Amino acid sequence: MVKQTNANIGFEKDLWSSADKLRGHISASDYRKVAVGLIFLKYVSDAFDYRYQEILNANDYYEGDEEDLDSYTEKNVFFVPGNARWKFIAEKSHTLEIGVVLDDAMRAIEKQNPTLKNVLPINYSSPDLDKRVLGEVVDIFTNINMYDENEEKDLLGRAYEYFIEQFAAQEGKNGGEFYTPTSIVKTIVEILKPYKGRVYDPACGSGGMFVQSAKFIKKHSGNINNISIYGEESNADTWKMAKMNMAIRGLEADFGPHQANTFFNDLHPNLKAQYIMANPPFNISDWGADKLQDDVRWKFGTPPNSNANYAWIQHMIHHLAPGGKIGMVLANGSLSTTQSGEGEIRKKIIEADLIEGIVALPANLFYSVTIPACLWFISRDKKQKGKTVFIDARKMGELVDRKHRDFSDDDIKKIADTFEAFQNGELEDVKGFCAVVETADIEKHDYILTPGRYVGIEEQEDDGEPFEEKMERLTSELSEMFARSHELETEIKERLGGIGFEL
Repeated sequence: MVKQTNANIGFEKDLWSSADKLRGHISASDYRKVAVGLIFLKYVSDAFDYRYQEILNANDYYEGDEEDLDSYTEKNVFFVPGNARWKFIAEKSHTLEIGVVLDDAMRAIEKQNPTLKNVLPINYSSPDLDKRVLGEVVDIFTNINMYDENEEKDLLGRAYEYFIEQFAAQEGKNGGEFYTPTSIVKTIVEILKPYKGRVYDPACGSGGMFVQSAKFIKKHSGNINNISIYGEESNADTWKMAKMNMAIRGLEADFGPHQANTFFNDLHPNLKAQYIMANPPFNISDWGADKLQDDVRWKFGTPPNSNANYAWIQHMIHHLAPGGKIGMVLANGSLSTTQSGEGEIRKKIIEADLIEGIVALPANLFYSVTIPACLWFISRDKKQKGKTVFIDARKMGELVDRKHRDFSDDDIKKIADTFEAFQNGELEDVKGFCAVVETADIEKHDYILTPGRYVGIEEQEDDGEPFEEKMERLTSELSEMFARSHELETEIKERLGGIGFEL
């Protein structure tokens, strides 16, 4: 039986069919804004409708409860005004006023929730947008159920990521800058266990790290109010999407008053967080290091302008509270690079006993990023002093389609349990999968952190066939293959000669 993964790819393709409707009418980048707004409206409306029926069916129902704001907020469900509910919108889909209807719906929601002021797209009545086509897109959304009470879906992020992949050839966008697949986020969250305290993501994208943190707390019967959420994002559209993502889940979050560049405009300069989780853009060059030469964050060395990876690492360490933990996604090159002083920075971080664990990830986990990636885990107060756990998860995961791989919940549990066993001093090395390594041994490997160096090669079971017999069998099979190859070569030459070509 194929294991269930966390990708759940399916509804994105339905949304993409709506892109086909709009293709040729508006630009790819404008379509994303149109689509994300509709996803937001449909999601909050579906969630509202579910809660609405739940209230009507309740044993203690009183007339009017279904329109009581508190009946929704107490369940972290977004209260949707009447003219923003999808049933009302769908009824207007084939009228020339559909654009105005959608804009009015956005305004009504902004009025209901002031934190979304100037965040929601209000451009559906633009004369550049064909209202007949827009109505057909609304029809497509009408047939997609976006809410499932049993499954927290980062719908905005997943849909946005899918569009990034489809439009990549036209726009040159890098999907990894915007969205981290759910299974990777779940892995980070299950290892860090953010029960309470300040949670920070300096490259928060659509806010997926916070979505999964909230789900983790709910799963373990914790109180979501025990964490404070802080984030920063440089892309204006993605910053708005993160604000929407928090709003639909009733999560309070401080993303600053606007989008900003984390390196040059740190919106949380005095923040010391208990948990930092991030998937910063990989291998960014020309990021402005020359203008930040004496920055207080570069405790372990000035990162080079050719690559921002070690700037991200040190920025996060700078914002880490005593006893705090970091989980981040980085390109594999960060594990072994020695260019432009990066190797020396890594050496100092290792010698400071901050690296708690490294996880090598499988290929093809991202929609549009093919660069091999890994997870870094950093801790201010490691349980296992002077030791680091290395996990090679490159063979884990299941193919969800021809190009994409994803972790199952069992995969995530195995990695998280391995990490916990290490922290408790109970982990035994498993060839080809995990190893506990002392800092002195990492030094012998020139401070390179590639897991494959330490976990070794998986031991193969003895098939019971004596070596001499196996070699005799294999050489016999090879001899037959060689003979057959000669026959094929002769046949090919004869056929080419028959049509006038000689080799």
